[in-house]
Amino acid sequence: MVIPAYNEAQRLPAYLSEVVAYFDGRGEPYEVIVVDDGSADETAARVLEAQAIHQAVTLHRLAENRGKGFAVRAGMRAARGDLRLMADADGATPIAEVKRLETVIEAGADLAVGSRALPDPSVRREVHIHRKLSGEIFNFFVRRMGVGDVTDTQCGFKLFRGTVAEALFGELETTGFGFDVELLMLARRRGYRVIEVAINWADQPGSKVDVLRDGPRMLAQVVRARVRLNRRGRPAIHQL
Repeated sequence: MVIPAYNEAQRLPAYLSEVVAYFDGRGEPYEVIVVDDGSADETAARVLEAQAIHQAVTLHRLAENRGKGFAVRAGMRAARGDLRLMADADGATPIAEVKRLETVIEAGADLAVGSRALPDPSVRREVHIHRKLSGEIFNFFVRRMGVGDVTDTQCGFKLFRGTVAEALFGELETTGFGFDVELLMLARRRGYRVIEVAINWADQPGSKVDVLRDGPRMLAQVVRARVRLNRRGRPAIHQL
C-alpha cells in the first residue's frame, strides 16, 4: 500500500492506525509505504512513530515537495506486493473498501478504480457540493482525452496488479494532481482491463486541492500528457 503525504501530521496518524489494524486482522503479509512529499510539519515524525511499532510501515521521505504524482510513483516503484493499493492520507476512503477492489481484480481486472460517482445503493458518499460539481466538470473534459468509461478519474483509491503498477508508473511523467488521468490513458493504450468500483467515501476537512488554483493546472497537465502519448505513436499492448 502506498500513501502519499504532504503536511499530513494531523490527519494521517488516525488513518495509518486504521490501515495497520485492518491488515493485521487479515493475517497476511503486507507493506505500507508512506511517501512524505517534502512536508514542513511533523508528518515524517508521526510515520516514524508508527514504523517503530509496526514492522510493515516504512517511511519514504522526499527532500522537497515534488507533487502527488511524483510521490505515488516513488512509492509504487519501491513497493514489492503482487497487489498495490494507493490511498489518500486523509482517510476519506475506509481501508476496508479495498475488498471491493480486490474482488474485481480477482475476477480479471488489471486495475480497479475506486469511484465516488458510480450509483450504488450499498455505498454512502459525503461529498461537498462544490467538489462534486468541479469533479463532474473536470471528468467531462478528461473523458475525451482517452481514459475510457471511467467516470471518476481523481479518486485516490486505486488497486493495481504488481506487474501493471510497474509498467504504468515506469512510464508516468505527470508529477502533479493530474497524474491519475495519465495513468488511465497509459492503461488504455496498453490494453489493460480497467474496472471502476463504487466505494464508500466521506469528504475530509483540510483538502490540499483548490478548485480555482489547481483545476486549470490539472487540465494543463492532462493536455500535455495527451500530447506526449500522441507523439509516441502506436501503443504497446500488454500480455499476461
